[in-house]
Amino acid sequence: MEYRKTTTPSYVNFYLIAANVIYFLFVEWKGSTEDVECMLQWGAMFKPAIVEGKQYWRLFTAMFMHFGIRHLVNNMLILFVLGDNLERALGKIRYLFFYLTCGVLANVISLLWEIWFPGSRMVVSAGASGAIFGVIGGLLYVVGVNRGRLEDLSSRQLATMVLFSLYFGFTSTGVNNVAHVGGLVSGIVMAWILYRRPQRSEWWMKEDF
Repeated sequence: MEYRKTTTPSYVNFYLIAANVIYFLFVEWKGSTEDVECMLQWGAMFKPAIVEGKQYWRLFTAMFMHFGIRHLVNNMLILFVLGDNLERALGKIRYLFFYLTCGVLANVISLLWEIWFPGSRMVVSAGASGAIFGVIGGLLYVVGVNRGRLEDLSSRQLATMVLFSLYFGFTSTGVNNVAHVGGLVSGIVMAWILYRRPQRSEWWMKEDF
């Protein structure tokens, strides 16, 4: 027996990666993605600018910004590997809505944490990690609903990735762990709202004789 499944191109995930890369190159052209002042100028998260300056658009733009090429490549590799699975599960429009919503919610949760538990330093933050953790959370829910597997992903693989990612974040400096956890939880909730398990399987069976 040979089992196959239908696959469709993941255009939205590709465009999201392209948007991150293009905006990264734009900021590099304007200055440097490793310069805090330049990142602030072009949309990074900063509590005084959002709360006092009412620049709420930063909650959106920050998720397309990265501090240096390594930050960008690490995030885009994870999105490239995982995003297409969730896009096929949700559909293109819902996946786009899911990704953007999770990214904004992760930044909102991070901002609220800074407001409620102010630290000793003013923090400038940016990155797609909140949205990407949302994708991971969404996949955890979808995989769970589908009895522990979705395409080539299993619940064990995803759980291992989550644990390692969170461990790396909490044991490293300069990582917005609140946004990571916020994105993960947001992804699970958003997938519960948006995902509907297909009534008819996309898999079909072919016999080889």
